[in-house]
Amino acid sequence: MQIRMKKSLSHLPKEKQTDLRLIARYVVEVLGDQCEMIILYGSYARGNYVEYDQRIEFGIPTYFMSDFDILVITRNDSNSSVVRRLLRNADERYHKYKGMGRYAFTTQIHFIIETIKDFNKGITKCRYFYTDIKKEGIMLYDSGNCKLARRRKLNYSEIGELAKEYFNVKFDLSINFLKGASFYLNEGAFNMAAFHLHQVCENLYHAINLTFTLYSYKLHDLDELSKAAKTHCLEIAKVFPRSTEEEERLFQLLLKAYIEARYNKYYVVTKEDIEALISRVELLAEI
Repeated sequence: MQIRMKKSLSHLPKEKQTDLRLIARYVVEVLGDQCEMIILYGSYARGNYVEYDQRIEFGIPTYFMSDFDILVITRNDSNSSVVRRLLRNADERYHKYKGMGRYAFTTQIHFIIETIKDFNKGITKCRYFYTDIKKEGIMLYDSGNCKLARRRKLNYSEIGELAKEYFNVKFDLSINFLKGASFYLNEGAFNMAAFHLHQVCENLYHAINLTFTLYSYKLHDLDELSKAAKTHCLEIAKVFPRSTEEEERLFQLLLKAYIEARYNKYYVVTKEDIEALISRVELLAEI
């Protein structure tokens, strides 16, 4: 069944609706007939965006605001480097209109660029990034010159090829992070080693989920990722046993490493901790 893309921004505040329509206008003006479609995706399309969140993290004031995630679909003969340069002009016009600098406290724009051919290829091959955009995205501009492809049912051979591709990408990335962990261990930079070990596990869990479902979760939480992966590979349950206080402590060190190993000056991990975790992570990679 053909999925019709949404066009309404009514779930957003009036100011955000105005901003997005203005951004779309600027993009069309700078790109001209190179622009085929402009699609809002991500948190602002779904409605779970963060307007502004300020807090104290590990003694440091921080803030977070969701970006406007915008896909610009261009003609097949468009030069991506030229398009990227022109989009910077659109971005600058938007911030000038808002009366603020590029990195001021206003919603930032995150552009990605795809040709209509490549975007449709991603849909027909059921790559979840592309199919999610078509399903959840909101069309801000449509030249009317092109049509988006339909997602089709893959045959077993195509499913196998896509699963293998996803697996190889994530597994290779995990091995590179594992090399980084060993490097930082030898350098005595144990916090960085812990962060890299977290990334090894994150990518390995994604590899399992992608292989079995062709879809993965937009998460960094190893506890949640491992629960999802266990439904496809129960053997990984033995990688991080948590039946003793020491096993639980080691897992919590790894779990917290994604943020705290980089930003919390009170996060402490020892050489012995890293060595113990590396053996666990290597087992996960073997599985």
